[in-house]
Amino acid sequence: MVRTALRAILGAEEDLEVVGEATTGAEAVSVVRELRPDVVLMDVRMPEVDGIRATEQLLGGMDSPPRVIVVTTFENDSYVYDALRAGASGFLLKRSGADELVQAVRLVARTDSLLFPSAVRALAAEHAQARRAKTAAGKLRAQLSDREAEVLRLMARGLSNAEIAEQLVLGAATVKTHVAGALAKLGVRNRTQAVIAAYECGFVSPR
Repeated sequence: MVRTALRAILGAEEDLEVVGEATTGAEAVSVVRELRPDVVLMDVRMPEVDGIRATEQLLGGMDSPPRVIVVTTFENDSYVYDALRAGASGFLLKRSGADELVQAVRLVARTDSLLFPSAVRALAAEHAQARRAKTAAGKLRAQLSDREAEVLRLMARGLSNAEIAEQLVLGAATVKTHVAGALAKLGVRNRTQAVIAAYECGFVSPR
């Protein structure tokens, strides 16, 4: 029922095309590898292989992997947090309206913005302390240049590259370079993983 509703909503948009669907996590990995979509809506709880493992397999085993949006019932679910740590770009609640769903897919596919930043920050604040990484904030800070550290803090607040450029009075290309540098030094794939890492090591503190 959920897949049927998602297909109907997304398929009605002129700029979006639903290229496939799957019933299990294992099938999802196979279908995505075959069809190469730009964005995957991944249920966090599925038979055979759950959404966390499926996300890890896709992002770790493909050249130019898709961006993954986790679809879930509960926003504070630890499974969602694990999926974000695994590289999902963000999450979407199953009760979300059609407009919110379409906006989320477009945002993840086309922009550098964090999907629903306040929700991601709240989730990180709730779970990061319990899963505190071994890397200390000081060690992380030493890896980053001063500008990369500034950019990471602004990313954690949910700012896009354009917004960071405006706040730091930098060119868009310069910000993009600093973002790429921070992601590389953190060993993460995207902004969401960077935010999670920043919270877990204490570089960014919940407020």
